[in-house]
Amino acid sequence: MNADLRTRLGPLRLPNPVVTAAGCAGSGRELARFFDVAEIGAVTTKSVMLEPRAGRPAPRMAETPSGMLSTTGLQGPGVEVFLQRDLPWLLSRGARAIVSIAGATVGEFGELARQVSAAEGVDAIEVNLSCPDPADPSGRHFADDPAQAAAVVRTVRSHARSNVPVLAKLAVDVPDVVKLAEACVGARADGLTMINTLRGMSVDARTLRPAVAGGMGGLSGPAIRPLAVGCVYRVHEALPEVPIVGVGGVRSGTDVLEFMAAGASAVGVGTTNFADPSACTRVLREFTEVLEARGVARVSEIVGAAHRTGA
Repeated sequence: MNADLRTRLGPLRLPNPVVTAAGCAGSGRELARFFDVAEIGAVTTKSVMLEPRAGRPAPRMAETPSGMLSTTGLQGPGVEVFLQRDLPWLLSRGARAIVSIAGATVGEFGELARQVSAAEGVDAIEVNLSCPDPADPSGRHFADDPAQAAAVVRTVRSHARSNVPVLAKLAVDVPDVVKLAEACVGARADGLTMINTLRGMSVDARTLRPAVAGGMGGLSGPAIRPLAVGCVYRVHEALPEVPIVGVGGVRSGTDVLEFMAAGASAVGVGTTNFADPSACTRVLREFTEVLEARGVARVSEIVGAAHRTGA
């Protein structure tokens, strides 16, 4: 029996639930040497900003127990180059494109949404809310305040084409992730992606200095998976009709099953791509085998299964 892997993120239909996590696959070109990027549900691009950014100085990454700290500083060529070079290449490979955007201000998010959604072939916009708010001297991120996060999402939704779904990417190291999710959905997000990296630090034992430039970095990898699954579970419980992309420490098909049972409709593969560039197709194959072994006919049957009595 071949399981039906098709899934939906609001109006967006995907052939299967495995997507890349933003920042872990560039714009797909890096991974295309190892597998056909059209095979997976979608490629979520690295966050695009309005202007080119050099990013942070080295070192930008450091290994941690069961994870990785990173602090790239959102390096990238800017939206103009992305739309002229990277997006056309990705679409030429037959892949579905979820474009992650990141802005320094609410207005920048709006302009990015306008430009990105005007491009042919963009399947969805993912809003990276873990950007520092320059109006806040404490360096708080937009995601730290539900009202600010909602303002960003509302602006993106008003500037994007109506037929392009908007996914709000949530952080978990916030006072109340459910309130944050509710605020974003109230601002007309079509779906949610969770979670982003967690802020953390590692100190180099040789130099007694922070292991990554700037001190703090974003923690990703298997170390955060239980937090991510719990976040998905809580938000799905509060907002059962809202589609979720679960992200955080996915390494196997069983991990995908876990996220979907918690309430995710799609699952992002991120940090493991650095060690295994073919991880997305391997995870998809393993997930298919898990479903068939359980006798699951349609992937939609397992979404939210952990919430159902007797599941």
